[in-house]
Amino acid sequence: MRWDAIIIGGGHNGLVCAWYLARAGRRVLVLERRGVVGGAAVTEEFAPGFRNSTASYTLGLLDPAIGGDMALARHGLRVVSRPFSNFLPTEDGRYLLMGGGQSAAAVAAFSARDAAALPDYERRLGAVAEVLRLLADRAPPAADPAGLWRALDQGRRLLGLGAEAKRDAIDLFTRSAREFLEGFFESAPVQAVFGFDSIVGHYAGPSTPGSAYVLLHHVFGEVNGVKGAWGHAIGGMGAVTQAMARACEAAGVTIRLNAPVARVLAEGDRVSGVELADGERIAARAVAANVHPRTLLLDMLEPGLLEPGLRARLARHASGSGTFRMNVALNALPRFAALPEPGEHLQSGIILAPSLDYMDRAFDDARAHGWSRAPIVEMLIPSLVDDGLAPPGHHVASLFAQQFDPALDWTDAARAAAADAVLATVERFAPGFRASIVGQMALSPADLHARFGLVGGDIFHGRMSLDQLWAARPVYGLGSYRMPVKGFWLCGAGAHPGGGVTGRPGRNAARAMLG
Repeated sequence: MRWDAIIIGGGHNGLVCAWYLARAGRRVLVLERRGVVGGAAVTEEFAPGFRNSTASYTLGLLDPAIGGDMALARHGLRVVSRPFSNFLPTEDGRYLLMGGGQSAAAVAAFSARDAAALPDYERRLGAVAEVLRLLADRAPPAADPAGLWRALDQGRRLLGLGAEAKRDAIDLFTRSAREFLEGFFESAPVQAVFGFDSIVGHYAGPSTPGSAYVLLHHVFGEVNGVKGAWGHAIGGMGAVTQAMARACEAAGVTIRLNAPVARVLAEGDRVSGVELADGERIAARAVAANVHPRTLLLDMLEPGLLEPGLRARLARHASGSGTFRMNVALNALPRFAALPEPGEHLQSGIILAPSLDYMDRAFDDARAHGWSRAPIVEMLIPSLVDDGLAPPGHHVASLFAQQFDPALDWTDAARAAAADAVLATVERFAPGFRASIVGQMALSPADLHARFGLVGGDIFHGRMSLDQLWAARPVYGLGSYRMPVKGFWLCGAGAHPGGGVTGRPGRNAARAMLG
Protein backbone atom coordinates (compact mmCIF):
# COMPACT_ATOMS: atom_id res chain seq x y z
CA MET A 1 0.00 0.00 0.00
CA ARG A 2 1.22 3.49 -0.81
CA TRP A 3 0.09 6.20 1.59
CA ASP A 4 -0.68 9.74 0.51
CA ALA A 5 1.38 10.99 3.45
CA ILE A 6 3.50 9.58 6.24
CA ILE A 7 4.03 11.69 9.35
CA ILE A 8 7.23 10.91 11.28
CA GLY A 9 6.58 11.57 14.98
CA GLY A 10 3.28 11.55 16.86
CA GLY A 11 3.86 14.70 18.86
CA HIS A 12 1.20 17.39 18.86
CA ASN A 13 2.39 19.06 15.64
CA GLY A 14 2.53 15.73 13.83
CA LEU A 15 -1.00 14.90 14.93
CA VAL A 16 -2.27 18.33 13.88
CA CYS A 17 -0.64 17.98 10.47
CA ALA A 18 -2.10 14.48 10.04
CA TRP A 19 -5.60 15.65 10.96
CA TYR A 20 -5.67 18.52 8.44
CA LEU A 21 -4.39 16.23 5.69
CA ALA A 22 -6.95 13.55 6.53
CA ARG A 23 -9.76 16.10 6.62
CA ALA A 24 -8.79 16.99 3.04
CA GLY A 25 -9.24 13.37 2.03
CA ARG A 26 -5.64 12.14 2.19
CA ARG A 27 -4.73 8.67 3.48
CA VAL A 28 -2.32 9.38 6.34
CA LEU A 29 -0.07 7.18 8.48
CA VAL A 30 1.58 8.50 11.67
CA LEU A 31 4.69 6.63 12.83
CA GLU A 32 5.67 7.18 16.48
CA ARG A 33 8.87 5.67 17.89
CA ARG A 34 7.61 5.50 21.49
CA GLY A 35 4.77 3.42 22.89
CA VAL A 36 2.56 6.48 23.37
CA VAL A 37 1.63 9.43 21.17
CA GLY A 38 2.29 12.96 22.30
CA GLY A 39 6.01 13.59 21.95
CA ALA A 40 6.99 15.89 24.81
CA ALA A 41 3.32 16.55 25.66
CA VAL A 42 2.57 13.35 27.58
CA THR A 43 1.27 12.41 31.03
CA GLU A 44 3.07 9.51 32.72
CA GLU A 45 3.36 7.90 36.14
CA PHE A 46 6.66 8.96 37.69
CA ALA A 47 6.17 7.49 41.19
CA PRO A 48 3.66 4.84 42.38
CA GLY A 49 0.22 6.46 42.27
CA PHE A 50 1.52 9.83 41.03
CA ARG A 51 1.07 11.05 37.46
CA ASN A 52 2.05 14.32 35.84
CA SER A 53 3.01 15.96 32.57
CA THR A 54 6.52 14.64 31.95
CA ALA A 55 8.08 17.43 29.92
CA SER A 56 5.72 20.09 28.54
CA TYR A 57 3.75 21.08 31.62
CA THR A 58 1.31 23.93 31.03
CA LEU A 59 -1.16 24.93 28.33
CA GLY A 60 -1.48 28.42 26.91
CA LEU A 61 -0.04 28.65 23.40
CA LEU A 62 -2.32 26.16 21.60
CA ASP A 63 -4.06 28.00 18.76
CA PRO A 64 -7.77 28.02 19.68
CA ALA A 65 -8.71 27.73 15.99
CA ILE A 66 -6.92 24.37 15.85
CA GLY A 67 -8.70 23.19 18.98
CA GLY A 68 -11.99 24.20 17.39
CA ASP A 69 -11.28 22.61 14.03
CA MET A 70 -10.26 19.32 15.65
CA ALA A 71 -13.16 19.51 18.15
CA LEU A 72 -10.75 18.66 20.96
CA ALA A 73 -13.36 19.40 23.64
CA ARG A 74 -15.68 16.83 22.04
CA HIS A 75 -12.79 14.36 22.11
CA GLY A 76 -12.35 14.82 25.87
CA LEU A 77 -10.10 17.84 26.38
CA ARG A 78 -11.04 20.07 29.31
CA VAL A 79 -8.93 23.07 30.30
CA VAL A 80 -9.04 24.94 33.60
CA SER A 81 -7.77 28.52 33.65
CA ARG A 82 -5.46 29.76 36.38
CA PRO A 83 -7.17 32.11 38.87
CA PHE A 84 -3.93 34.12 38.95
CA SER A 85 -1.20 34.11 36.33
CA ASN A 86 1.92 34.25 38.52
CA PHE A 87 3.02 34.26 42.15
CA LEU A 88 6.55 35.57 42.74
CA PRO A 89 7.89 35.57 46.30
CA THR A 90 10.79 37.93 47.01
CA GLU A 91 13.87 37.35 49.12
CA ASP A 92 12.72 39.88 51.74
CA GLY A 93 9.46 38.05 52.55
CA ARG A 94 7.13 39.98 50.24
CA TYR A 95 5.33 38.67 47.16
CA LEU A 96 3.85 39.74 43.84
CA LEU A 97 0.59 38.06 42.75
CA MET A 98 -0.35 38.85 39.16
CA GLY A 99 -3.69 38.34 37.41
CA GLY A 100 -7.18 37.84 38.70
CA GLY A 101 -7.96 41.48 37.98
CA GLN A 102 -5.56 42.53 40.73
CA SER A 103 -2.30 43.06 38.83
CA ALA A 104 -2.33 46.87 39.04
CA ALA A 105 -2.81 46.86 42.82
CA ALA A 106 -0.16 44.16 43.26
CA VAL A 107 2.37 46.12 41.20
CA ALA A 108 1.50 49.36 42.99
CA ALA A 109 2.59 47.78 46.28
CA PHE A 110 6.11 47.78 44.85
CA SER A 111 6.01 50.88 42.66
CA ALA A 112 3.28 53.39 41.86
CA ARG A 113 5.21 54.34 38.74
CA ASP A 114 5.22 50.73 37.56
CA ALA A 115 1.49 50.40 38.17
CA ALA A 116 0.92 53.45 36.01
CA ALA A 117 3.13 51.98 33.28
CA LEU A 118 1.44 48.56 33.29
CA PRO A 119 -1.45 49.37 30.90
CA ASP A 120 0.94 50.95 28.40
CA TYR A 121 3.27 47.91 28.56
CA GLU A 122 0.40 45.48 27.97
CA ARG A 123 -1.03 47.59 25.14
CA ARG A 124 2.27 47.97 23.32
CA LEU A 125 3.32 44.33 23.72
CA GLY A 126 -0.15 43.26 22.63
CA ALA A 127 -0.04 45.41 19.48
CA VAL A 128 3.12 43.70 18.24
CA ALA A 129 1.92 40.27 19.34
CA GLU A 130 -1.33 40.67 17.39
CA VAL A 131 0.48 41.18 14.09
CA LEU A 132 2.92 38.35 14.81
CA ARG A 133 -0.02 36.04 15.60
CA LEU A 134 -1.22 36.67 12.04
CA LEU A 135 2.24 35.94 10.61
CA ALA A 136 2.49 32.80 12.76
CA ASP A 137 -0.57 31.42 10.95
CA ARG A 138 1.04 31.73 7.52
CA ALA A 139 3.85 29.94 5.74
CA PRO A 140 6.95 32.13 5.39
CA PRO A 141 8.08 33.03 1.87
CA ALA A 142 10.07 30.39 0.04
CA ALA A 143 13.44 31.19 -1.51
CA ASP A 144 11.97 31.46 -5.03
CA PRO A 145 10.24 34.15 -7.17
CA ALA A 146 6.77 33.23 -5.85
CA GLY A 147 8.10 33.74 -2.33
CA LEU A 148 8.77 37.40 -3.13
CA TRP A 149 5.05 38.14 -3.32
CA ARG A 150 4.41 36.30 -0.06
CA ALA A 151 7.21 38.30 1.59
CA LEU A 152 5.68 41.55 0.34
CA ASP A 153 2.23 40.55 1.60
CA GLN A 154 3.50 39.58 5.04
CA GLY A 155 5.79 42.60 5.23
CA ARG A 156 2.78 44.81 4.52
CA ARG A 157 1.26 43.68 7.81
CA LEU A 158 4.31 44.81 9.73
CA LEU A 159 4.41 48.07 7.77
CA GLY A 160 0.80 48.59 8.81
CA LEU A 161 1.88 49.06 12.41
CA GLY A 162 2.11 52.59 13.77
CA ALA A 163 5.50 54.20 14.31
CA GLU A 164 5.52 53.35 18.03
CA ALA A 165 4.68 49.69 17.39
CA LYS A 166 7.33 49.46 14.66
CA ARG A 167 9.95 50.74 17.09
CA ASP A 168 8.75 48.27 19.71
CA ALA A 169 8.90 45.43 17.17
CA ILE A 170 12.52 46.27 16.32
CA ASP A 171 13.38 46.41 20.02
CA LEU A 172 11.69 43.07 20.71
CA PHE A 173 13.54 41.33 17.89
CA THR A 174 16.98 42.73 18.66
CA ARG A 175 17.29 43.86 22.26
CA SER A 176 17.58 42.05 25.54
CA ALA A 177 14.57 41.53 27.76
CA ARG A 178 16.29 43.66 30.40
CA GLU A 179 16.61 46.65 28.05
CA PHE A 180 12.99 46.35 26.99
CA LEU A 181 11.57 45.89 30.49
CA GLU A 182 13.67 48.61 32.09
CA GLY A 183 12.06 51.00 29.61
CA PHE A 184 8.78 50.45 31.47
CA PHE A 185 9.44 49.25 35.03
CA GLU A 186 11.77 50.14 37.90
CA SER A 187 10.87 47.49 40.51
CA ALA A 188 12.98 44.32 40.45
CA PRO A 189 10.09 41.90 41.20
CA VAL A 190 7.92 43.48 38.49
CA GLN A 191 10.73 43.22 35.95
CA ALA A 192 11.30 39.62 37.02
CA VAL A 193 7.69 38.45 36.73
CA PHE A 194 7.66 39.53 33.08
CA GLY A 195 11.32 38.76 32.40
CA PHE A 196 10.90 35.10 33.32
CA ASP A 197 9.27 34.40 29.94
CA SER A 198 12.42 35.63 28.19
CA ILE A 199 14.55 32.75 29.49
CA VAL A 200 12.05 29.88 29.22
CA GLY A 201 13.72 27.21 27.10
CA HIS A 202 16.39 29.73 26.17
CA TYR A 203 19.96 29.13 27.36
CA ALA A 204 20.59 32.82 27.96
CA GLY A 205 20.07 35.50 30.55
CA PRO A 206 17.59 38.36 30.38
CA SER A 207 20.53 40.64 29.49
CA THR A 208 21.38 38.55 26.42
CA PRO A 209 20.58 40.40 23.16
CA GLY A 210 17.56 38.82 21.45
CA SER A 211 15.98 37.55 24.67
CA ALA A 212 13.17 40.09 24.33
CA TYR A 213 11.71 38.11 21.42
CA VAL A 214 11.40 34.97 23.57
CA LEU A 215 9.40 37.10 26.02
CA LEU A 216 7.10 38.13 23.16
CA HIS A 217 6.69 34.55 21.89
CA HIS A 218 5.16 33.53 25.21
CA VAL A 219 2.29 36.03 25.02
CA PHE A 220 0.90 34.63 21.73
CA GLY A 221 -1.43 32.22 23.48
CA GLU A 222 -5.03 32.06 24.63
CA VAL A 223 -6.96 29.92 27.11
CA ASN A 224 -10.76 29.78 27.29
CA GLY A 225 -11.01 32.96 25.21
CA VAL A 226 -8.53 35.03 27.26
CA LYS A 227 -5.44 36.11 25.31
CA GLY A 228 -2.11 35.68 27.06
CA ALA A 229 -3.63 33.36 29.69
CA TRP A 230 -2.38 29.95 30.82
CA GLY A 231 -4.23 26.93 32.07
CA HIS A 232 -4.16 23.25 32.99
CA ALA A 233 -5.45 20.40 30.85
CA ILE A 234 -7.33 17.98 33.10
CA GLY A 235 -5.28 14.79 32.91
CA GLY A 236 -2.08 16.69 32.16
CA MET A 237 -0.56 17.60 28.81
CA GLY A 238 -1.08 14.03 27.65
CA ALA A 239 -4.81 14.80 27.64
CA VAL A 240 -4.17 17.32 24.84
CA THR A 241 -2.39 14.86 22.59
CA GLN A 242 -4.72 11.97 23.44
CA ALA A 243 -7.66 14.15 22.34
CA MET A 244 -5.73 14.97 19.17
CA ALA A 245 -5.09 11.27 18.53
CA ARG A 246 -8.80 10.52 18.93
CA ALA A 247 -9.63 13.33 16.50
CA CYS A 248 -7.10 11.92 14.02
CA GLU A 249 -8.51 8.40 14.23
CA ALA A 250 -12.03 9.75 13.77
CA ALA A 251 -10.78 11.49 10.60
CA GLY A 252 -9.32 8.24 9.29
CA VAL A 253 -5.65 8.63 10.28
CA THR A 254 -3.76 5.42 11.07
CA ILE A 255 -1.35 5.69 14.03
CA ARG A 256 1.38 3.12 14.64
CA LEU A 257 3.30 3.10 17.93
CA ASN A 258 6.74 1.60 18.59
CA ALA A 259 7.60 2.33 14.95
CA PRO A 260 10.88 4.29 14.90
CA VAL A 261 11.85 5.65 11.49
CA ALA A 262 15.51 5.13 10.57
CA ARG A 263 15.66 6.61 7.08
CA VAL A 264 13.70 8.75 4.64
CA LEU A 265 13.71 7.10 1.22
CA ALA A 266 13.88 8.87 -2.12
CA GLU A 267 13.84 7.96 -5.78
CA GLY A 268 15.68 10.54 -7.83
CA ASP A 269 14.75 13.98 -6.54
CA ARG A 270 11.47 12.88 -4.91
CA VAL A 271 10.65 11.23 -1.59
CA SER A 272 9.30 7.68 -1.88
CA GLY A 273 8.65 6.66 1.73
CA VAL A 274 10.49 5.64 4.88
CA GLU A 275 12.40 2.73 6.32
CA LEU A 276 11.81 1.70 9.94
CA ALA A 277 14.56 0.64 12.34
CA ASP A 278 13.62 -3.02 11.81
CA GLY A 279 14.06 -2.69 8.04
CA GLU A 280 10.40 -2.43 7.05
CA ARG A 281 9.86 -0.07 4.14
CA ILE A 282 6.64 1.91 3.74
CA ALA A 283 5.84 3.80 0.53
CA ALA A 284 4.28 7.26 0.45
CA ARG A 285 3.77 10.14 -1.95
CA ALA A 286 4.79 12.62 0.74
CA VAL A 287 6.62 12.53 4.06
CA ALA A 288 6.29 15.17 6.78
CA ALA A 289 8.48 15.03 9.88
CA ASN A 290 7.70 16.26 13.38
CA VAL A 291 11.29 15.76 14.53
CA HIS A 292 14.22 18.06 15.17
CA PRO A 293 15.52 19.43 11.83
CA ARG A 294 19.09 18.37 12.55
CA THR A 295 18.00 14.81 13.30
CA LEU A 296 15.82 14.75 10.21
CA LEU A 297 18.27 16.14 7.68
CA LEU A 298 21.63 15.04 9.05
CA ASP A 299 20.68 11.58 10.37
CA MET A 300 17.58 10.37 8.50
CA LEU A 301 18.19 11.68 4.98
CA GLU A 302 20.75 10.17 2.63
CA PRO A 303 23.82 12.48 2.73
CA GLY A 304 23.96 12.84 -1.06
CA LEU A 305 20.50 14.40 -1.13
CA LEU A 306 21.61 17.44 0.86
CA GLU A 307 23.72 20.13 -0.80
CA PRO A 308 27.10 20.37 1.05
CA GLY A 309 26.75 24.04 1.93
CA LEU A 310 23.30 23.44 3.40
CA ARG A 311 24.57 20.41 5.30
CA ALA A 312 27.35 22.52 6.82
CA ARG A 313 24.84 25.22 7.76
CA LEU A 314 22.57 22.69 9.46
CA ALA A 315 25.51 21.29 11.41
CA ARG A 316 25.87 24.79 12.91
CA HIS A 317 22.14 25.13 13.60
CA ALA A 318 21.90 26.48 17.17
CA SER A 319 20.00 24.13 19.44
CA GLY A 320 20.31 23.88 23.19
CA SER A 321 18.04 24.73 26.09
CA GLY A 322 19.06 25.38 29.68
CA THR A 323 16.07 23.37 30.90
CA PHE A 324 16.16 20.85 33.75
CA ARG A 325 12.77 19.25 34.31
CA MET A 326 11.57 17.67 37.57
CA ASN A 327 8.33 16.18 38.87
CA VAL A 328 7.91 15.66 42.60
CA ALA A 329 5.33 13.70 44.59
CA LEU A 330 4.30 15.48 47.81
CA ASN A 331 2.52 14.48 51.01
CA ALA A 332 1.75 18.13 51.80
CA LEU A 333 1.43 21.44 50.00
CA PRO A 334 4.46 23.78 50.09
CA ARG A 335 4.29 26.65 52.56
CA PHE A 336 5.98 29.72 51.12
CA ALA A 337 7.49 32.02 53.71
CA ALA A 338 5.93 35.03 51.98
CA LEU A 339 2.41 33.53 51.98
CA PRO A 340 2.36 30.25 53.93
CA GLU A 341 -1.30 29.30 54.06
CA PRO A 342 -3.04 27.46 51.19
CA GLY A 343 -4.77 29.68 48.67
CA GLU A 344 -5.31 30.40 44.99
CA HIS A 345 -1.74 31.65 44.69
CA LEU A 346 -0.68 27.98 44.72
CA GLN A 347 -2.69 27.41 41.52
CA SER A 348 -0.62 29.97 39.60
CA GLY A 349 2.77 29.74 37.97
CA ILE A 350 5.10 30.14 40.98
CA ILE A 351 8.27 31.92 39.87
CA LEU A 352 11.33 31.51 42.09
CA ALA A 353 13.61 34.16 40.61
CA PRO A 354 13.02 37.53 42.27
CA SER A 355 15.00 39.80 39.92
CA LEU A 356 16.67 40.05 36.53
CA ASP A 357 20.01 40.20 38.37
CA TYR A 358 19.19 36.82 39.96
CA MET A 359 18.45 35.41 36.49
CA ASP A 360 21.67 36.77 34.99
CA ARG A 361 23.69 35.33 37.87
CA ALA A 362 22.07 31.96 37.28
CA PHE A 363 23.11 32.02 33.62
CA ASP A 364 26.66 33.13 34.43
CA ASP A 365 26.93 30.38 37.06
CA ALA A 366 25.76 27.75 34.57
CA ARG A 367 28.35 28.80 32.02
CA ALA A 368 31.10 28.66 34.65
CA HIS A 369 29.99 25.63 36.64
CA GLY A 370 27.79 23.57 34.29
CA TRP A 371 24.59 24.37 36.12
CA SER A 372 23.34 27.18 38.28
CA ARG A 373 23.63 26.49 41.99
CA ALA A 374 20.76 28.95 42.49
CA PRO A 375 18.67 28.20 39.38
CA ILE A 376 15.50 29.81 38.09
CA VAL A 377 12.51 27.62 38.98
CA GLU A 378 8.88 27.76 38.01
CA MET A 379 6.61 25.51 40.08
CA LEU A 380 3.11 24.40 39.21
CA ILE A 381 0.90 22.24 41.44
CA PRO A 382 -1.67 20.82 39.00
CA SER A 383 -3.18 18.37 41.52
CA LEU A 384 -4.92 21.34 43.16
CA VAL A 385 -7.31 21.44 40.20
CA ASP A 386 -6.88 17.86 38.96
CA ASP A 387 -7.25 15.33 41.78
CA GLY A 388 -6.71 12.38 39.44
CA LEU A 389 -2.96 13.03 39.38
CA ALA A 390 -2.19 12.04 42.99
CA PRO A 391 -3.64 9.89 45.81
CA PRO A 392 -6.04 11.58 48.24
CA GLY A 393 -4.27 14.07 50.50
CA HIS A 394 -1.21 14.15 48.25
CA HIS A 395 -0.04 16.37 45.41
CA VAL A 396 2.26 16.56 42.41
CA ALA A 397 4.39 19.54 41.50
CA SER A 398 6.11 20.37 38.23
CA LEU A 399 9.50 22.04 38.61
CA PHE A 400 10.65 23.71 35.41
CA ALA A 401 14.20 24.87 36.11
CA GLN A 402 16.49 26.98 33.94
CA GLN A 403 20.23 27.50 33.47
CA PHE A 404 21.77 24.08 33.03
CA ASP A 405 24.42 23.73 30.34
CA PRO A 406 23.05 21.54 27.53
CA ALA A 407 26.60 20.70 26.39
CA LEU A 408 27.66 19.31 29.78
CA ASP A 409 28.42 15.61 30.19
CA TRP A 410 25.25 14.83 32.15
CA THR A 411 26.38 11.89 34.27
CA ASP A 412 24.18 10.42 37.00
CA ALA A 413 26.20 12.36 39.55
CA ALA A 414 25.72 15.63 37.66
CA ARG A 415 21.99 15.03 37.35
CA ALA A 416 21.70 14.31 41.09
CA ALA A 417 23.68 17.43 42.02
CA ALA A 418 21.63 19.60 39.68
CA ALA A 419 18.38 18.19 41.09
CA ASP A 420 19.65 19.00 44.58
CA ALA A 421 20.26 22.61 43.49
CA VAL A 422 16.67 22.85 42.22
CA LEU A 423 15.22 21.49 45.46
CA ALA A 424 17.47 23.71 47.56
CA THR A 425 16.17 26.73 45.65
CA VAL A 426 12.56 25.79 46.40
CA GLU A 427 13.49 25.16 50.04
CA ARG A 428 14.84 28.73 50.33
CA PHE A 429 11.41 30.15 49.52
CA ALA A 430 9.28 27.34 51.01
CA PRO A 431 11.03 25.93 54.12
CA GLY A 432 10.12 22.29 54.76
CA PHE A 433 9.52 21.50 51.09
CA ARG A 434 12.15 18.74 50.96
CA ALA A 435 10.55 16.91 53.88
CA SER A 436 7.25 16.66 51.97
CA ILE A 437 8.78 14.86 48.96
CA VAL A 438 7.85 11.17 48.68
CA GLY A 439 8.99 10.58 45.10
CA GLN A 440 10.66 12.42 42.26
CA MET A 441 11.82 12.31 38.65
CA ALA A 442 14.61 14.44 37.19
CA LEU A 443 15.41 14.99 33.50
CA SER A 444 18.60 16.76 32.44
CA PRO A 445 18.99 18.31 28.96
CA ALA A 446 20.61 15.03 27.88
CA ASP A 447 17.64 13.06 29.23
CA LEU A 448 15.23 15.31 27.32
CA HIS A 449 17.26 14.59 24.19
CA ALA A 450 17.30 10.82 24.72
CA ARG A 451 13.64 10.48 25.68
CA PHE A 452 11.97 13.02 23.41
CA GLY A 453 14.51 13.70 20.65
CA LEU A 454 15.07 17.30 21.82
CA VAL A 455 18.59 17.96 20.54
CA GLY A 456 20.54 19.66 23.33
CA GLY A 457 17.38 19.42 25.44
CA ASP A 458 15.95 22.24 23.30
CA ILE A 459 12.20 22.40 23.90
CA PHE A 460 11.83 24.65 20.83
CA HIS A 461 13.72 22.37 18.35
CA GLY A 462 16.21 25.18 17.81
CA ARG A 463 17.07 28.56 19.26
CA MET A 464 14.41 31.23 18.83
CA SER A 465 16.75 33.94 17.61
CA LEU A 466 16.49 36.35 14.68
CA ASP A 467 18.78 34.18 12.52
CA GLN A 468 16.46 31.16 13.07
CA LEU A 469 13.02 32.71 12.73
CA TRP A 470 10.41 33.15 9.99
CA ALA A 471 11.88 32.36 6.54
CA ALA A 472 15.18 31.36 8.19
CA ARG A 473 13.65 28.67 10.41
CA PRO A 474 15.35 26.20 10.59
CA VAL A 475 17.72 27.79 8.02
CA TYR A 476 17.18 30.10 5.08
CA GLY A 477 16.13 28.14 2.02
CA LEU A 478 14.11 25.63 4.09
CA GLY A 479 11.86 28.13 5.81
CA SER A 480 8.51 27.33 4.18
CA TYR A 481 8.19 23.73 5.48
CA ARG A 482 9.62 22.34 2.21
CA MET A 483 12.70 20.18 2.65
CA PRO A 484 15.36 19.73 -0.08
CA VAL A 485 13.63 16.72 -1.71
CA LYS A 486 10.27 16.98 -3.46
CA GLY A 487 7.40 15.72 -1.34
CA PHE A 488 9.45 16.08 1.87
CA TRP A 489 8.25 18.46 4.60
CA LEU A 490 9.02 19.67 8.13
CA CYS A 491 5.95 20.05 10.37
CA GLY A 492 7.48 20.36 13.86
CA ALA A 493 8.67 23.11 16.18
CA GLY A 494 11.90 23.47 14.17
CA ALA A 495 9.76 25.16 11.50
CA HIS A 496 7.96 28.53 11.64
CA PRO A 497 6.64 29.85 14.00
CA GLY A 498 8.66 27.75 16.44
CA GLY A 499 8.24 26.00 19.75
CA GLY A 500 5.60 25.63 22.40
CA VAL A 501 2.43 23.56 22.22
CA THR A 502 0.83 25.74 19.52
CA GLY A 503 -0.02 23.30 16.73
CA ARG A 504 0.73 26.06 14.23
CA PRO A 505 3.75 24.43 12.52
CA GLY A 506 1.69 21.28 11.97
CA ARG A 507 -1.31 23.09 10.53
CA ASN A 508 0.79 25.44 8.39
CA ALA A 509 2.78 22.53 6.98
CA ALA A 510 -0.43 20.67 6.09
CA ARG A 511 -1.73 23.74 4.29
CA ALA A 512 1.52 24.00 2.34
CA MET A 513 1.37 20.32 1.43
CA LEU A 514 -2.22 20.62 0.23
CA GLY A 515 -1.48 23.85 -1.62
